[in-house]
Amino acid sequence: MITMLGQAAPQGNIFTSMLPLVAIFAIFYFLMIRPQQKQQKKLREMLAALKKGDQVITRGGIYGTIAAITDNAVTLEIANNVSVKVSRDAVSGVVASAS
Repeated sequence: MITMLGQAAPQGNIFTSMLPLVAIFAIFYFLMIRPQQKQQKKLREMLAALKKGDQVITRGGIYGTIAAITDNAVTLEIANNVSVKVSRDAVSGVVASAS
């Protein structure tokens, strides 16, 4: 490439041209990808630790106490003699753990 003064423009090496792309990827990893992976790991651990008697909240906002639990489903008692069977993945958090 020739500039207006008739001199050739310096060609940078591939490292300097890739540096901004690598920096952007690192920023995305530490600000978006890594925190999301940590959050998913905590959710998986919480779902694996569910047990009968835990008070939980579902993603739909229903509070209940675990009456029965299987591999894929949880039966919640939401009132006296009122039970709801929901997917284990529908549980978003534990309100109080049974000790």
